[in-house]
Amino acid sequence: MPYKFFSNSKNAWQAMYGSIESARESVYLEMYILEDDIDGFDFIKLLKEKAQSGVKVKIILDYFGSFSLSQTLIAGLKEAGAEVFFFSYFFHRTHRKILIADENLAFIGGVNFNRSALFWDDLVMQVEGRLVSSIIQSFARVYTECGGKDRSILFLGRRKIILNKTRAWLVEHFPVSKKPRLKIIYRKYLSGARKSIILVTPYFLPKRWLIKIIREAALRGVKVEVQVPKLTNYFILDRAAYFFMFKLSKLGVNFYLQSKMNHAKVMIIDAKEGMVGSNNLDFLSFELNSEVGIFLKDEGTVGKLVEIVDEWKKDAVLFDFSVYKPKFFDYIFSPIFSVFTRIF
Repeated sequence: MPYKFFSNSKNAWQAMYGSIESARESVYLEMYILEDDIDGFDFIKLLKEKAQSGVKVKIILDYFGSFSLSQTLIAGLKEAGAEVFFFSYFFHRTHRKILIADENLAFIGGVNFNRSALFWDDLVMQVEGRLVSSIIQSFARVYTECGGKDRSILFLGRRKIILNKTRAWLVEHFPVSKKPRLKIIYRKYLSGARKSIILVTPYFLPKRWLIKIIREAALRGVKVEVQVPKLTNYFILDRAAYFFMFKLSKLGVNFYLQSKMNHAKVMIIDAKEGMVGSNNLDFLSFELNSEVGIFLKDEGTVGKLVEIVDEWKKDAVLFDFSVYKPKFFDYIFSPIFSVFTRIF
C-alpha cells in the first residue's frame, strides 16, 4: 500500500526521523515550525550530519513560525552544506509541512517539529509511488520562490506531471501566487455531500461562505460532524470556536469536543472521499497561508482514515448548545469574529 497514516506527533516524528536517517541522496524539508527542543528527536543535528555526509539537504522554513530558531544553528546547517531558506512575504506564510527523502518517500500532514506538540494527536500521511513526484514538484516551486539555485530542483519545479485522479492527487494552495485552491475544493465536495461530512480541525474560525455551505448541508439532511479540541494552545481561538459552534449546533451540526489537543486537519465526504493536509478551518489558511494536502478517493485508504477519526471520537463529548452558557469573553470577541469572516 503506497499510503500510511500516523495519528499523533510522536509516531509521525519517529517515522520522519527514520526516513532522514536512512536517506542516502537527498532530504527536502518544508516546515512551518522547526525548533531544537524535542527530546529524542534532534532533527537539526540529524539534518546537519546528513549534509556533512554529502546528502543533498534543502530546508524551507517559515520566517514567523520558526522565528525562535537560533542563528547559530542556522549557520551550522549552512556550514555543513545544507541550503536553508526562510519564507517571508508580508502577511503570507508557508504553513505547509512536507518531508521528502531520496525523492521516493514523502510525508504530508499537520505535524510541526516542536516540543509543545509532543503529546498531541495529529495526522501525517506517508506517501510512496507516483504521487511523490507531484510532492517534489510542489516543494520545488516554493524552493524556486525562495531563491534556490540548485538546477536539478529548479527543473523539477517546471516538469509537467500527469496523475490519475481516481485514487489520490495533490492539492496545492498558494494565495500569494493568486492560486487559492482550498476554497474550490471545499465548496465542491461539501456541497456535493449526500450522506455525511466529517471535519477535523484544531482551530474553527470559518469564513462566511464555509458557514453557509455547512449550514445548507445540515439543513438538507446531511450528517455533519466536526471534531475540535475542547481547549487548544490559543485562548482567543477557543473563544472563536465556541462562538461558531454555538451558532451552528442550533442548525443540526454536531461538534465533538476532544479532551486531548488534536492538531489534525481532515475532511471526509460520504465515507468515500477525503483529504489530509496542513490547512485549518480559518481565514488564515484560506486567504493568506500556503497550504498542501492530499485528496483521496481510494476506498481502502479512506476507510483507514475513517477508522482513525472514529477512534478519536471515542474520547470526545458532544457539544450541547442547550446547556452551554456563553462566556463573558464571547460577548466581547464575537463582533470581532464576525467581522473577520467578512473581511478576510
